[in-house]
Amino acid sequence: MIRFNVPPYTGREMENVKTAVESMHICGDGPFTKKCHTFLEQQTGTAKCLLTTSCTHALEMAALLCDIKEGDEVIMPSYTFVSTADAFVLRGAKIVFVDIRPDTMNIDENLIEAAITEKTRAIAPVHYAGVGCEMDKIMEIAGKYQLAVIEDAAQAMMSSYKGKPLGTFGDFGCYSFHETKNFSMGEGGALLIRDEKYIEAAEILREKGTDRSKYFRGQVDKYRWQNFGSSYLPSDMNAAYLYTQFEVAEEIQQARIDRWNQYYALLKPLADAGRIELPFIPEHCTNNGHMFYIKTKDLKEREALFGFLKEKDILPASHYVPLHSAPAGLKFGRFHGEDKYTTKESDRLLRLPMFYQLKEEEAAYVAEKVKEFYGA
Repeated sequence: MIRFNVPPYTGREMENVKTAVESMHICGDGPFTKKCHTFLEQQTGTAKCLLTTSCTHALEMAALLCDIKEGDEVIMPSYTFVSTADAFVLRGAKIVFVDIRPDTMNIDENLIEAAITEKTRAIAPVHYAGVGCEMDKIMEIAGKYQLAVIEDAAQAMMSSYKGKPLGTFGDFGCYSFHETKNFSMGEGGALLIRDEKYIEAAEILREKGTDRSKYFRGQVDKYRWQNFGSSYLPSDMNAAYLYTQFEVAEEIQQARIDRWNQYYALLKPLADAGRIELPFIPEHCTNNGHMFYIKTKDLKEREALFGFLKEKDILPASHYVPLHSAPAGLKFGRFHGEDKYTTKESDRLLRLPMFYQLKEEEAAYVAEKVKEFYGA
């Protein structure tokens, strides 16, 4: 059986976890957490990076730091995971969904401005499959209307737009280290902070509303309750597990990109014949090999292919049910304009197995069976 996903594992994770345990510091912000922060800050060039217990919590922190309040509106695509919306719904905001581009599956940057009202406070672009949204246009609109930008870069670590890492354009960027991501600590995430003015507030928010971070740096003699907050710190054991992968980050990335390129080359004849569509990577974006998907003619064909592959011991996956069509989406949001592509394209999309340990012969077998389904 070729699984859809196998969490990344280098073989050295338990050595780091053992080191963390023996250090007698397994709570948050220990030595391995600091190493992860340094790696991410150097890799992205952002002012500050803070590990969190999930990308969901990174998004929630961003919503709090942007002071999103009840009655505010936040613009985002409907084709995304629920966490993108939940972070703002928890603050009482109304979600305004706009349509996606059919080529990248990202928010259509040309539809954002028309969705802005006097209640709009933020834009939350989602970099689907690690491919960058059109951030120049989005940042231009945000500047024009003085809106915050929170990048949902859950799938986009080590991807870039015009040479700059995704997650570093907006006020905040949010990464995921869930087991399905290129780098994993089981559950986990990170908040990227562009402007230094937010760092102290973010540290206080993340540390249950206290200035405990200052205490550990020796800047205060005791820490105190400064503001509202919560516990967004992952255990240092989780960070130890994650850091092992950061140590071989380029190797992990290259392995995924190799398999992505292999899929693309093997399935291109089917695409050239008009039987399927393959992912599109704009020239000014890089590909981090997070996901490989194909698009079938329609939902009926996708479900038939899904069943065929399962019979061949291959586990593919569909992806998001558009949020605006879900019960909570109807309750907490509205779709601005026409749903021309969101539902149609989501119905056609099928994700193929993609993970660090995926073997060349396994990817070849998957591609062979896709071609067999189409009689090629």
